[in-house]
Amino acid sequence: MSRVTVKKRILRVKDAARVRKVDALAAEEPLEIRLNGTPLTVTMRTPGDDFDLAAGFLVSEGAVGSPGDISTIRYCAGATVEGQNTYNVLDVRLAPGVPEPEPRNFYTTSSCGVCGKASLEAVRTVARWNAGDDPVELAQSTVAALPDRLRAAQRVFDRTGGLHAAGLFTADGEPLCVREDVGRHNAVDKLLGWALREGRLPLRGTVLMVSGRASFELVQKAVMGGIPVLAAVSAPSSLAVELAADEGLTLIGFLRGNSMNVYTGERRLSARASVTSGAGNGSADARSPR
Repeated sequence: MSRVTVKKRILRVKDAARVRKVDALAAEEPLEIRLNGTPLTVTMRTPGDDFDLAAGFLVSEGAVGSPGDISTIRYCAGATVEGQNTYNVLDVRLAPGVPEPEPRNFYTTSSCGVCGKASLEAVRTVARWNAGDDPVELAQSTVAALPDRLRAAQRVFDRTGGLHAAGLFTADGEPLCVREDVGRHNAVDKLLGWALREGRLPLRGTVLMVSGRASFELVQKAVMGGIPVLAAVSAPSSLAVELAADEGLTLIGFLRGNSMNVYTGERRLSARASVTSGAGNGSADARSPR
């Protein structure tokens, strides 16, 4: 299945020139996630890596933490009245004995990662792992190189200019997995779902690099995955910094070139050339969604 882009005819205007051309747009479609046959949530996403997205969503909700917590994930046949499969509805079956999370109240847009939560207190999900205990160190030069490494893997962004990206890197700066999506929270969930299905949780000794700002929900997702470091090219929010400080997460913002702002956890950033790494257990999967 490949529906990450949609071609549309447009009018291109530049100064006095007007040219009609075909433009590639980032696809955005709803995905309904059902849990044991019951609707759980609907999120707007870019199709691709949907199983990882669903699994990562459950990691973020604190519902699962190991591959054995999920029995099966499958697309639902007959998702339309005509009985056609839209590949926009999938069902996750939890393993026996795994409790179900509370359902969301509303659908999740591509710009909102915590929509539908009943209260702010409910957002602060209890994490399975303590990211603050991770002793990983990162060279400043390694961190500075991450935006370019992430950008180099944004294959769909090159065609559309309309996708967020999230990349998981070792402390040496080597890519483990890169995902793109119209929703920045979806891109991170796709990473967490990949890690869950690969048996890599908790993601100790890793860095999460995101292409936009560092919002509260992205810090929360990093904490839920056991990721000790989150870096962003743009600004964090006040609540993101507060949560990162509470959880012992290293939070870096405005990462551009050789400059960066370290908001929390500066002990992990070293000026040395060498670093210590706790990841590196397997081959990389730094691809964009197909």
